[in-house]
Amino acid sequence: MTNYSKQTANKNISFNLIKLKEEVYDELTQDILPFWAEKMKDLVRGGYFGQMTGEGQLIKNAPRGGILNARILWTFSSAAFHLKNEAYLKEAEHAKEYIFNHFFDEEFGGTYWMLNADGSPADTKKQIYSQAFFIYALVEFYRASGNETALEKAKELFSLIEKYSFDKDKNGYFEAYSRDWILLDDVRLSEKDANEKKTMNTHLHLLEAYTHLFRVWKNPLLEKQLKNLINLFLEKIINSETYHLNLFFDENWVCKSSIQSFGHDIEASWLLDEAGVVLGDAETLEKVRNTVLRVADAAAEGLRENGGLMNEKNVETNHLDTNCDWWPQAEAVVGFFNAYQLSKKESYLEKAIRSWNFIKENLIDNENGEWYWSVSKDGRKDTLNDKAGFWKCPYHNSRMCLELINRIK
Repeated sequence: MTNYSKQTANKNISFNLIKLKEEVYDELTQDILPFWAEKMKDLVRGGYFGQMTGEGQLIKNAPRGGILNARILWTFSSAAFHLKNEAYLKEAEHAKEYIFNHFFDEEFGGTYWMLNADGSPADTKKQIYSQAFFIYALVEFYRASGNETALEKAKELFSLIEKYSFDKDKNGYFEAYSRDWILLDDVRLSEKDANEKKTMNTHLHLLEAYTHLFRVWKNPLLEKQLKNLINLFLEKIINSETYHLNLFFDENWVCKSSIQSFGHDIEASWLLDEAGVVLGDAETLEKVRNTVLRVADAAAEGLRENGGLMNEKNVETNHLDTNCDWWPQAEAVVGFFNAYQLSKKESYLEKAIRSWNFIKENLIDNENGEWYWSVSKDGRKDTLNDKAGFWKCPYHNSRMCLELINRIK
């Protein structure tokens, strides 16, 4: 390539990045955040409503999930922290007050899995995945507001997880407990999950939470356990042959799954890199950097020609779930952009931009706000599943926007 051609290519990349940054900023501030602030906030009982159907019907008496509420708190806190907007901080305060008043178990510690619409406990189990999200959210609220109580609550949750969930014999973390911290027989996050003692998903979000907590609290035990989580991914969870993530394990770390989840692959690629950077250990970061691009490449096996990232593949049956749910698309934009930043290979940037274009063309609901749950291979938008609900939250898409806003200079 001539010098002129290189200069032209660099200008085109710069233009694409500026355009990309402007578009995700508009999507965040004009679509996603207003949807949750204006359509989902409960001004009577506090907090946020638990469900809006895919057809736009608000279910005011729907139960309220801990994961949904933690993710809402994280979203508005992160928007307030990065965009320096007082209106977003007020929304975060609204979310925080409800969580403090209703989700924390004052007798046994930890947070409830689910509340009734009136704020009373509906399911008091202590799912470690959910505890991790509350840590993630509380730390971000602390960063946005300086609220020391939020940070202390995050530290308390960390201590409870380490006390009850950490497997001191075989390493890793067990999944779910009763209200008084007795290990449950049924530890599944949802009905579609395998009922196994240890999962990639919980470890991924513990990694995310511990990384974030370590940003603001340089505790020696936290540092040790964050490093341990990184090594668990490198040694146990990432398949050393395919570089896909193994999803389910027994207590001895024997893999019990044949599913490849492309969305989790690409999400893990950048969260693992972030964890290595925040940990600040050069040897660990080198090991991470030798792996994360391979994980991103494994995720790219799920890309469609139009830029959509398919959900998953069963390698035993060779069955593909060709639907493109909302969250893998958001993670694809961040993960491939991160791979571009690490490698400087334009092919990764092209994947990130194509993923964003797929989102614009297929998932954003330009009439009613937010994103559809999913789009099928033939382009049908999913209105059967929630627009907002227990799992359909503003976290993946908001984080995608904020990551790109911060990464593009």
